[in-house]
Amino acid sequence: MFKKEGPQNIKNMETIIGESVILEGEFNGHGNIVIEGKLTGNLSTDGHVLIGERAEITANIKAGSAFISGKVIGNITLSDSIDIAKTANIQGDIKANSIAVESGCQINGRISIGSKISETPKKILKQEILKERGE
Repeated sequence: MFKKEGPQNIKNMETIIGESVILEGEFNGHGNIVIEGKLTGNLSTDGHVLIGERAEITANIKAGSAFISGKVIGNITLSDSIDIAKTANIQGDIKANSIAVESGCQINGRISIGSKISETPKKILKQEILKERGE
């Protein structure tokens, strides 16, 4: 079932990238993130990622879970679930343990549900993040 992520969940977010913010480069963290602006590069966190309706992301995303209602160009790898809103436009592959898709969204890429990443999600995600950081 599709879960609506709203303003009530923003209080649990550790990092908020506002609409007027343009961020370029590697963004690595452990907490929950809200992106309403533009991000180019890569994003890694073991928390939740909320991508707003007007957000424009050109990055590979690795996270625990995500709610996407904006534009993403890049691959998305999640250890848990993804909710995709009708306003979302995703150009890239998606790997997640579970998926909820609202009618009207646009997805151009492969979708893998319940893939290997779900077997030991935190361990695999942490290894991938450390590998990308060169640790």
